Amino acid sequence: MDVGITIQRAYEKQHPWVDLSAIGFCYIIDFATMGQINRQTQRKRRVRRRLDMVYPLVSGTLPKSQSWPTSPGAAPAPPVSACACPQCLLVMSVKATVSAAGSGTATLQPRKVPPAASKAPALAPGAQASDSVAVARGSLKPLAAQGGWQQAASTPALSLSSSTASPLGAGSGKASRPGLGTLNRNHLQRLAIAQSRVLIASGVPTVPVKNLTGSSPVNPALAGITGILMSAAGLPVCLTRPPKLVLHPPPVSKSEIESIPGISHTCRKTTKKQAKKGKTPEEVLKKYLQKVRHPPDEDCSICMERLSAPSGYKGPQPAVKPDLVGKLVKCGHVFHLHCLVAMYNNGNKDGSLQCPTCKTIYGVKTGTQPPGKMEYHIIPHALPGHSDCKTIRIIYSIPPGVQGPEHPNPGKSFTARGFPRHCYLPDSEKGRKVLKLLLVAWDRRLIFAIGTSSTTGESDTVIWNEIHHKTEFGSNLTGHGYPDINYLDNVLAELAAQGITEESLAQEKD
Repeated sequence: MDVGITIQRAYEKQHPWVDLSAIGFCYIIDFATMGQINRQTQRKRRVRRRLDMVYPLVSGTLPKSQSWPTSPGAAPAPPVSACACPQCLLVMSVKATVSAAGSGTATLQPRKVPPAASKAPALAPGAQASDSVAVARGSLKPLAAQGGWQQAASTPALSLSSSTASPLGAGSGKASRPGLGTLNRNHLQRLAIAQSRVLIASGVPTVPVKNLTGSSPVNPALAGITGILMSAAGLPVCLTRPPKLVLHPPPVSKSEIESIPGISHTCRKTTKKQAKKGKTPEEVLKKYLQKVRHPPDEDCSICMERLSAPSGYKGPQPAVKPDLVGKLVKCGHVFHLHCLVAMYNNGNKDGSLQCPTCKTIYGVKTGTQPPGKMEYHIIPHALPGHSDCKTIRIIYSIPPGVQGPEHPNPGKSFTARGFPRHCYLPDSEKGRKVLKLLLVAWDRRLIFAIGTSSTTGESDTVIWNEIHHKTEFGSNLTGHGYPDINYLDNVLAELAAQGITEESLAQEKD
């Protein structure tokens, strides 16, 4: 409505052109050539005046029924049948409120509009305003004819203090002109918010728009285009602000923080663990392999050469013959011994081995997580979807430093963005089980790693290491929050893929 009012005022004041950038549109209307010019692209297109109303009329004190009068004394266009779609009702209510603001005769009150409103006759002089229905262009289908949208016919109506409405005719528009000037942008926004609340409650679909009332005109302009397109198709729409991201719980004092029963301490630190010395890669792999004298007729999944042929590995040559073949004892997959030794030398060299085909872990797998600190305690707030229990809060703290020999670029510094990182678990039986296994993963340096961030693209930085955490406390807008009924089961499966199960808890105690 700001666009139409601005253009109409400029035209009636006989301005040669009007600049609409002040209300969020980057183009100029030139009345001399009847053209629209885009300020950014300089694209031009023709525009024309309409003799009928772009928006429907309403009862009460109304502006002239012609948005572009041909002459000062021109007669108003005759009324047409009413339209009861939510979009027209929204426009009618706001326009009527704007028109009555100058005389102070209208207030905004919710009222149910009956489905038969689309067939209501035009207003006659002296008719009651409370029983009347607004006059519209009738280009859209009545809401009563759309069975799926009948619930959306509830919208704010106008309660006039006077018992009768002024007749539709000349002179009523002149009386309403001062009312248009009395409402600034903030007043119109408040009216729109009131209209939106009623539409949302009545079941009209909402379109969340970021920065709806911010300083940038881009998002509000896109929102307006969305509303125009949907209303042109006969679909009701209500523009709303998107839900807020809730990352952290309300403030918690130290006296409200509790330790977790069954888990000693509330903090755990980790340092670099050195690989066990005194064993060569061949000696480590000997525990997990069986020699195969007659290799099967298939490819080695490491070098992609036939197992009956020598290994195709071209890197540093280990002290193993390239034609020897071994089978892993648990999963039974067969590889060149030459390839397995080379794979072990390129890994963490921690005495463990992971099958490259099925990911079965042999030994105790450890990672390359940098030194840091893990804190954990209970806070007196419930997570969405877990209202029956409190919350376990985990705080990870890792400082930046220099990469070691087990990292991608030894001797080069690495960054640690976003620390301390807060994560949340429900304080339930399964939530405490997940915490205990996360503590094992922390001790084995499997929670974080150094690599390239998938979100920022930054290299040589601390990243998550395939064990997902929930970092949103009161929302789930990014997929890293609650409610999520499958999260605890999913994270248990991710921990098992790293070789951390309930058996690991017994091993750690031993």
